[in-house]
This record gives sequence, structure tokens and C-alpha cells, in this order.
Amino acid sequence: MSGAQSAAHEAVESPLRGEPFIQLRGIRKSFGDLEVLRGIDLDIHPGEHVVIFGPSGSGKSTVLRTINLLEPPTVGSLRVAGVEYAKGLPSVPATRRGKPLELRRTVGMVFQQFNLFPHLTALDNVALPLRSVRNVKRGEAQHRSAEALRRVGLLQRAAHYPGQLSGGQQQRVAIARALALDPKVMLFDEPTSALDPELVGDVLKTMREVAETGMTMVVVTHELGFAREIGDLNVFMEDGVIVEQGPRGFFENCESPRAREFILAVR
Repeated sequence: MSGAQSAAHEAVESPLRGEPFIQLRGIRKSFGDLEVLRGIDLDIHPGEHVVIFGPSGSGKSTVLRTINLLEPPTVGSLRVAGVEYAKGLPSVPATRRGKPLELRRTVGMVFQQFNLFPHLTALDNVALPLRSVRNVKRGEAQHRSAEALRRVGLLQRAAHYPGQLSGGQQQRVAIARALALDPKVMLFDEPTSALDPELVGDVLKTMREVAETGMTMVVVTHELGFAREIGDLNVFMEDGVIVEQGPRGFFENCESPRAREFILAVR
């Protein structure tokens, strides 16, 4: 392993003060004989915008799915707000262990696909998890859903069904659905990859606006122009490991030849 690769496994000092809100230590994930994460260490601080990028198959999306336990780690420690949600490590002192549902009330996620119910309006798609997960009464759920749609610029489309919306609008409804649950962290898994190029801009604009509120965000993306704008911490992955990570200016100053090669290739 090169010096840059070795250094990537040490916590990078965040420009933001305080203890990490999310802490991954020694995270490994296997699917049968295939190990897709091979020892991930990552600190995410409150209000920080973390960008994870790299070639297809590098493990980026699996890291996100590990953070909200859609893919529980095979080995390692996942702490959110000081609570352990994975198996932990012998070298990490024991702490209170949380349950997946508790974690998912803290961590919202937006996927590549929109995952909207086609028989429900935009408003009802946003309201459904409020009622089913948070037990919010119907009237309050609809009020909060309308406010979330307003935040993403789609209040005028509240009564439309997914089939009446463009792909970009559907993704913005999905973002509103996650925001309505009032998460502490938002995870975005390549949210523009399923969109036609002309629809990408509105989704990125919505994500910028979410970032400007101070929301803690972890974004997997190939949109490196967007990554340069919002990335407080930038993480380059390949073959299930973090090759290199760094603060703003990373795209111009990274040391790893492989990271530089990838950045040049996707410009």
C-alpha cells in the first residue's frame, strides 16, 4: 500500500469543530466470498458535506448503505451520535447499542431510483412515511409534506402522480420525502445518475439548497463540478478501500496518482 493509501485510513482533520457525528472504524462488508469493503475508517462531523467518488464497483454505495444499516457491516464499528449500531471492535470501548429503526429516524436517504408509489400523489408519497414511521396524524402529516414540497420547489405539483412528473421532479419529491422526516443526516446515492442530462440541474440546485441549511450530508456522485462546490471532505474510493481523502481543494491537490487519473477522466 502506498503512503497516500496508508494515510487514507487515518482520520482527516475536519474544518468543522467538535466530535464526529458519524464514525466508521474498520468497516468490512462481504457478500458471500466477495469482500466489497475492506476496512473503511471515516469521520463525518455535524454540518459537514462529505463527497464520496470513484469508479463503479469501488464500494461507494455500500458505504452509504452501511451508514443506515441497509447493509449491516460484516465487521467493524458504526457510531452515530455516540451510539454503536454495528458489531463494534475490541479496540473501541463499548457503548450503548442502538436499533436500526432508531438510526433510520436520524438518517434520511435518497436513492438512484425514486421509489415513489405510482398510485399516490406527490403529497401522499411524502406524507406516507410520516404516518407509518413517525405516527403523525393525517392533517399534520399533510401540512409537513406540503412544507417539504415547498422547500424543493414542487408545492404546485402536490396533487400530481409520479407518472405526471419528470424524472427530476420525481427525485425532488424523493428528497422532500426524506426531509419531511426531519433527519440529522442526509445520504444521497448518485441521485442524478438515472436522470436525463437536462434534468440534472434542478436536482443539484435542490441539493445545494439543502446543503446551505447546514444539513450534514454524505453524497455519492460522479458530478465532480458539484462535488467541488459542496465538498468539505472529499473521499476517493477504489476496490473497497479509501485511497485518499482531503478537504476543500482536494481535486486540485490530491496526491494519489489514481485519484488524479480518475478526476481528469471524468471532467
